[in-house]
Amino acid sequence: MGRYRIRVATGAALFSGSHDRVQLWLVGARGETELELQLLPARGQEEEFEHDIPEDLGPLQFVKLRKHHSLVDNAWFCDHITVQGPVAFQEATFPCYRWVRADSVLCLPEGTARLAGNNALDVFQKHREKELKERRQIYCWATWKEGLPLTIAAGCEDDLPANMRFHEEKRLDFEWTLKAGALKMVLKRVYTLLSSWNRFEDFDHIFWGQKSTLAEKVRQRWQDDELFGYQFLNGTNPMLLRRCTSLPSRLVLPSGMEELRTQLEKELQNSSLFEADFILLDGIPANVIRGEKQYLAAPLVMLKMDTSGKLLPMVIQIQPPSPSSPTPPLFLPSDPPLAWLLAKSWVRNSDFQLHQLQYHLLNTHLLAEVIAVATMRCLPGLHPVFKLLIPHIRYTMEINTWARTQLIPDGGIIDKAASTGGGGHVHLLRRALAQLTYCSLCPPNNLADRGLLGTPGALYACDALRLWEITARYVEGIIHLFYRGDDVVRGDPELQAWCREITEVGLCQAQNRGFPISFQSQNQLCHFLTMCVFTCTAQHGAMNQGQLDWYAWVPNAPCTMRMPPPTTKEDVTMATVMGSLPDVRQACLQMVITWHLGRRQPDMVPLGHHKEKYFSDPKAKSVLNQFQTDLENLEREITARNEQLDLPYEYLKPSLIENSITI
Repeated sequence: MGRYRIRVATGAALFSGSHDRVQLWLVGARGETELELQLLPARGQEEEFEHDIPEDLGPLQFVKLRKHHSLVDNAWFCDHITVQGPVAFQEATFPCYRWVRADSVLCLPEGTARLAGNNALDVFQKHREKELKERRQIYCWATWKEGLPLTIAAGCEDDLPANMRFHEEKRLDFEWTLKAGALKMVLKRVYTLLSSWNRFEDFDHIFWGQKSTLAEKVRQRWQDDELFGYQFLNGTNPMLLRRCTSLPSRLVLPSGMEELRTQLEKELQNSSLFEADFILLDGIPANVIRGEKQYLAAPLVMLKMDTSGKLLPMVIQIQPPSPSSPTPPLFLPSDPPLAWLLAKSWVRNSDFQLHQLQYHLLNTHLLAEVIAVATMRCLPGLHPVFKLLIPHIRYTMEINTWARTQLIPDGGIIDKAASTGGGGHVHLLRRALAQLTYCSLCPPNNLADRGLLGTPGALYACDALRLWEITARYVEGIIHLFYRGDDVVRGDPELQAWCREITEVGLCQAQNRGFPISFQSQNQLCHFLTMCVFTCTAQHGAMNQGQLDWYAWVPNAPCTMRMPPPTTKEDVTMATVMGSLPDVRQACLQMVITWHLGRRQPDMVPLGHHKEKYFSDPKAKSVLNQFQTDLENLEREITARNEQLDLPYEYLKPSLIENSITI
């Protein structure tokens, strides 16, 4: 006979509690018993019970739950259950962190992470096989558009599995801020009805409401070449810039520009010449908005880094050479001011398209969804890699489903405001996926390939490398607890199935772009997992947060261009520039949606500080604690550095990085 102390914790989100009766069973190696409990799960509370059990249950293996209901199924969100056994210091933890529905029996295994075994009689092996069979029926793949990564099979948010849905506070905040944004857009458009729209200052008519300090600086300095160049290093899209090793073949220098060639070659010899090439946009069909044709370009920008570390543009080629224009015009800082400014606006418009679709949507959101769906289909809750990844896929399926129903479908927000809308965005995503390599998602490889390692003033590069190193130590610490050698990695069937599911299924046969189809060593596994965690956290933070700062002042990052690119310089007037930039409706929509999607979330969970305790092993908890300490140290370093800067770079401050893609 022994006394057991049982503690049942209920989630803190709205409606997590339940009025329904709950049954509990304890299952040990030597027996099973039903507990006579009067459990009344209350939101955010932990209930404690003590029971004397006559038989010796042995080491506890499972807790089974069954929630009854009377007229309505009042779902219960169970955080976890802990059981203190009769032997001193013998405590078992049973993580749950999911909704418990009526009448079905939910079986929670003891929380120690376990790899798959070969013993068919092992109760844990039977449990994990049954769990995966059920999950594969719930989490199914679907094709949103041919040639793009697969997605979760859900036509709308209501079709998603309950455990992937927003909690109530998140849902309410998301819906209300959308409505508030829509109202703000209406008010701004009404306010501009009696106002002019023919000079830059007219954008002030809609530049009110919630905006950041940096957004105000952008409004004041957006025409400066220095700020234009700075954005390639530390703006909301620092992913395109690369150091030149030769002059680009597409840069055609006509006769009479020998001095420019000399300047470019001098910077090239000094390793201070950089380029940003938007050739991915070449040939993408442009949108038609409310019957008005929009325009796209594929610019090439050549920049130099001066001795003070400032990155300054030297020349802009708005369009690549073509049979109709074998020597496209080149725009220079010495050109008439409005012509030079319009050329830079074309670059910023192109950057808006690639940032939002290639580097933000595809390389973080859609990739994270592939990781999430594959994880739910291939890794049982007992698997250490599942426990490592599950906090980093919170809400990702719902926010992506929302994007497919509101942001990027036919008639969605992209179609209403962006020059790549109307189908061009799908073409662009297909091209971007065809070029997406495994190495490009790993900062040490990506930054080295672009020649940016050690570049002065490259704050994204510096912080990304530090975060990659810290994340890699965390991943290695967890993985080395469970995989004692490369042979254990190779012999894990669940892990290998997960790898294939990502590369061959979710990413549509991506092995020819460097993605693995199997793991052969600890190092290979750790590197891939570091990429997964970094993509779902830090990289998304770098791509998402800057929208508030750099897109609020619309002329700095126009979502669309309403006139074709200029072919001459002398004819560019203020009317040309204003006629090219977004109109009032498009500008308002850009401000509202980028504010909504870039703002800090009220229920934001900072990187590494999730409350869910999936690992019960003290050693694994110690690894997480060290991860948190490393992040706090980096936070202090970034804060101290930023205090010395006119334009602080904060997108990779650990406290501002969300632990998963939730927006």
